[in-house]
Amino acid sequence: MVDYTEGAGHQYHVGVRPGDVGEYVILPGDPKRVPKIAAYFDNAEMVADSREYVTYTGTLDGVKVSCTSTGIGGPSASIALEELANVGAKTFIRVGTCGGMDINVKGGDVVIATGAIRMEGTSREYAPLEYPAVADMEVTVALAEAAKKIGADYHAGVVQCKDAFYGQHMPEALPNSYELLNKWEAWLRMGCKASEMESAALFIVGSYRRVRVGSCFLVVANQEREKAGLPNPQEHDTDLAIRVAVEAIRLMIAEDKKKAE
Repeated sequence: MVDYTEGAGHQYHVGVRPGDVGEYVILPGDPKRVPKIAAYFDNAEMVADSREYVTYTGTLDGVKVSCTSTGIGGPSASIALEELANVGAKTFIRVGTCGGMDINVKGGDVVIATGAIRMEGTSREYAPLEYPAVADMEVTVALAEAAKKIGADYHAGVVQCKDAFYGQHMPEALPNSYELLNKWEAWLRMGCKASEMESAALFIVGSYRRVRVGSCFLVVANQEREKAGLPNPQEHDTDLAIRVAVEAIRLMIAEDKKKAE
């Protein structure tokens, strides 16, 4: 592969060097969420700021941990995971927002993805569609335990991943509405919990790179509850999902230390 940094020693897009990040990394989409997440770390400092990728590194329970923003969607998220893995990161938790789909999923709840529907393009450049996009079991269990520990209302299950935000929110206006609407109905019948944009790519790239990847999301609202005439509260503060992710990393740090003894 061509060294586009021309020997500078940092990762081309994310801008980190070996030693800049810990083995555990939280991946929000929005760069503005990185300082908010890093506030839960001890001695956090910004180590890189490049394009949509902002990285802070600190410690949790004495172990180096990091947080890197990925921007929106699978392409930029997969780049972040690839380049962070290049410099030694081994465990990733995607934290962000989603739209509820299952009628029981309400705004303000947390969704933990066990797998993802690959209705996006990035993962197809890594693996055939027959290969499932599945979250790492250890990360998923840690997220569920963390949600219980802090008292979060959570749902665990499959999420839908897409590339077009407005394909979900105004499908009737798009030229291929027939496909979008029919598939949406199929996902509902299959019990899909929520819709978001990054997990499928991250799970597939994580499988390829042999690193642990999981996801948890704040539910902003649920358009299916709106259609059904049910209460549809909106929530935009991602702090609850962030706290679930941070606590999950603490649990994994403790478990990984036990395994190493």
